[in-house]
Amino acid sequence: MAESVRKLKNTSMILDDLLQGIVLLKTVGSTDMQIENIQFDSRKVEAGSLFVATKGTAADGHQYITTAIEKGAVAVVCEDLPADQTPNVTYIKVENSSDALGKMASAWYGFPSSKMTLVGVTGTNGKTTIATLLYQLFRKLGHKSGLLSTVCNYVDEVAVEATHTTPDALALNELLAQMVDAGCEYAFMEVSSHSVDQRRIAGLQFDGGVFTNITRDHIDYHLTFENYLKAKKQFFDDLSSEAFALTNADDKNGLVMLQNSKAKKYTYSLRSMADFKTRILEHGFEGMLLDMNDREVNVSFIGKFNASNLSAVFGTAVLLGQDELEVLRIISSLNSVSGRFETLHSPAGFTAIVDYAHTPDALTNVIDTINQILQGNGRLITVVGCGGNRDKGKRPMMAREAVNGSWKAILTSDNPRFEEPQDILNDMLAGLDVVDKAKSLTIVDRREAIRTACALAQPGDVVLVAGKGHEDYQIIQGVKHHFDDKEVVRECF
Repeated sequence: MAESVRKLKNTSMILDDLLQGIVLLKTVGSTDMQIENIQFDSRKVEAGSLFVATKGTAADGHQYITTAIEKGAVAVVCEDLPADQTPNVTYIKVENSSDALGKMASAWYGFPSSKMTLVGVTGTNGKTTIATLLYQLFRKLGHKSGLLSTVCNYVDEVAVEATHTTPDALALNELLAQMVDAGCEYAFMEVSSHSVDQRRIAGLQFDGGVFTNITRDHIDYHLTFENYLKAKKQFFDDLSSEAFALTNADDKNGLVMLQNSKAKKYTYSLRSMADFKTRILEHGFEGMLLDMNDREVNVSFIGKFNASNLSAVFGTAVLLGQDELEVLRIISSLNSVSGRFETLHSPAGFTAIVDYAHTPDALTNVIDTINQILQGNGRLITVVGCGGNRDKGKRPMMAREAVNGSWKAILTSDNPRFEEPQDILNDMLAGLDVVDKAKSLTIVDRREAIRTACALAQPGDVVLVAGKGHEDYQIIQGVKHHFDDKEVVRECF
């Protein structure tokens, strides 16, 4: 259970002060009034609230303006003014309510991002690892730091449970304010494409941005890859000229991200000339020997993708003014993030690896890394599924990648959510031909699938359990059930 952090007591503010820096298209009523709190969920509105009507994917807040006023809202920020307006309630029309909410949330909590060094990490894969390692690195360098990530949020050493990769604007600014209150000098956060598109990060002052890579993901939300790429790029377009932008030169869209950015531009790479160049000298299941900017360092991480992640961590720390040698010394002591290529050794002589890989590209990277280390001296058995109510297009791709790189692939459930698990598996199987299907098994029950993989494994083999990583639950028909891949693997041991 994550430890709770002290909730800051918000004081009231004058509406006019909250609206500074926001383009107002029309105002009905006075803005010289006291606001007791800001809400975008009408259920949380109280007397004296400012209600912000945002247009979400599931619901439109404009439908709840009347309800919010009945519960005590004294002012409403919206994109469409209601035809029937309540006397003594102030209505403010803006172009984008979500953008306004982000800026007002920042003002409400005293502009916390401007009071410390804030770095955002975006991309399809690697965000959690890079942000978490930066948090650990800077704490080991002696700096109080905060972390906003998929796995867990941290206000210095205090853990705060994470429910989204990037929280909503109010929760986000409250966490940042708590970090300031705790004396944090630095904060490292994952920036999801959803949070950029939904303007959750509007009003934040970033001192740096890091791009990892971009491959197919979240098409269920963005509809096209171009929209997904555009959302990632928007983060860099919005950086100030005072900030830095560090990009992965090995990704074909790495330099595209920086095209319109005003930030100072830097690159990292495993393959080409870059400001921060890393080469893998040796690798095995215990770690790697790396050459980072012509200095050798032993790390406990595995795989090219982790060498790339560490290159980003190294580059970010140096760009933030830290000593190169001290940074490398601490990097050599860091350990992998929970559920990211986490290695477990069986008493029976095989290795199990639990990884969060849930996109075709991420799965390919993990499988390729394992096979490069095995070099034919062992077999790879891969357990993988796909989430329900998400991008169906990647399901056959995931199955093909698993089968192509493995001796045996076991297709199973991930988080089925509101879909039938067998329907998801049928979508995955559609990507396999007769030969591929002969190399695969289909086991709906994830626990049984992991047990089967471990039972098939012989000394020297590797069992890869992909897709859920750090998650300790399965969502079935909308209900969360406890399920931890690592726990099940250890039971098999």
